[in-house]
Amino acid sequence: MMQTLLISTLIIAIAMIFFLVRVLFTKQGEFKSQHIHDSEAMKERGIHCVMDQDREMRERTLLTKKNRITQNTRITQNNKL
Repeated sequence: MMQTLLISTLIIAIAMIFFLVRVLFTKQGEFKSQHIHDSEAMKERGIHCVMDQDREMRERTLLTKKNRITQNTRITQNNKL
């Protein structure tokens, strides 16, 4: 049990050292963005972030509802004439 704990701690310590080296020796001490909208390959394929896709669908739905309301209003006005 103690041996497993020591090995686990050693593995975690080594990983932390690698992260530290990465932060110290990279430009501006940052990691590259892992977000989908920052990936050129994903942009080329037309793949968007879920948040962006959700926003686009909400906008489309809102526009569709506005168009329906406008059309219904026009039909109602034409029927009154």
